[in-house]
Amino acid sequence: MDVFRPHSHDAADSMDTALEANQRGIRAVKISFAALIVTSLLQVVVLVATGSVALLADTIHNFADALTALPLFIAFRLSRRPATRRYTYGYRRAEDLAGVFVIAMITVSAVIAGYEAIGRLMNPRPLDNIGWLFVAGLIGFAGNEIVAGYRLRVGRQIGSAALEADGHHARTDGFTSMAVALGAVGVWLGFERADPIVGLLISVAIFAILWRAARQIFYRLMDAVDPDIVEKIQHTASHVEGVQRVGSVQARWLGHRLAASVTIVVNEDLSVRHGHDVAEALHHELLHAIAHLDDVYVHIDPDSHTGVDPHAVTDHHR
Repeated sequence: MDVFRPHSHDAADSMDTALEANQRGIRAVKISFAALIVTSLLQVVVLVATGSVALLADTIHNFADALTALPLFIAFRLSRRPATRRYTYGYRRAEDLAGVFVIAMITVSAVIAGYEAIGRLMNPRPLDNIGWLFVAGLIGFAGNEIVAGYRLRVGRQIGSAALEADGHHARTDGFTSMAVALGAVGVWLGFERADPIVGLLISVAIFAILWRAARQIFYRLMDAVDPDIVEKIQHTASHVEGVQRVGSVQARWLGHRLAASVTIVVNEDLSVRHGHDVAEALHHELLHAIAHLDDVYVHIDPDSHTGVDPHAVTDHHR
C-alpha cells in the first residue's frame, strides 16, 4: 500500500512553512536587488567624476549582479504555482534552473575580471583620481558584501541553493570592487602594476567561489542530499510504533523544499486501516524531525511469516 496524500504540517526544526520560506526568498531578492542598485548608482556618480575604465567594469559587474535577482524572483513566484497534469511535481525545480543562470553569471564575472587584469598587466594604463577610485571600490565591496551575507543567510535558512549561489555571486563582485580599491592603494604607493596583479588574485578567488557554488547547484540538479538527512529519516522511521524494519529511503530537493520516499515493513496481519495509521504516524514524525520537508511518500511491505516475497510478481521487471 502506498500513501500519497499530501499532509500539511509545520516541521518543528524548520524555520518556515513552504509558503513562508517562499515569501522570505522573494523578500530577500527584492531587498538585495534594491541594495545593489543603490550601490551601483553611487559608483556611477564616482564614475562620472573620474572616467575610470576599471571602475566602469566594476560598476557593470554590480549592475549585472543586481539583474540576477530577476530570474530568482521569477523562480520563487513560479514555485508557488500548483502542480498540473504535465508538471505533476509543480514548478519548484525552476529555482534550481535559476541557480544555473547565476552560476553562468559568476563564470562570466570571473572570465571578464581575469581578462581585464591580464590586459592591464600587459598594457598598463595610468589611474586618475586615485582617492575617488579607492572610495568607489570600498562602496562596491561594502554593498556587495552586505548583500552576499544576507542572501547566503536566508538561502541557508530556507534551503535555497539558488539564493546561496546568488549570494556567492554578490561576494565575487564585492571582491572585484575590492580589487579596484587595493589597486588604487598600490598605485598611490608607487607600484603601477598593483591594479592588474590584485585583479588576477581576485580572479583566482572568484573561480574558487565559482567551484563551490557550482558544486552545490550540481548536487541539487542530480537529486543529491546530505547523507545525514537519509540517516535521520531512517532513524526516525525505525522508532515509529508499528514499524518493524525500514527499507529503502530516498530524498531530494525540489527548489528549497525536500521530498522523501520511505519503505517500511509492518506486521502482515495488520488491517489496511492500521497499516495506513502507521504510515501517517511516520509521515507526521518525519515532518517534525526533518527541516524543510514537505512531501513524504510511504510504501508499506508486509512482514510475511511464510517467507513469500511480496514483490515476487514484479521480480522479473527488476
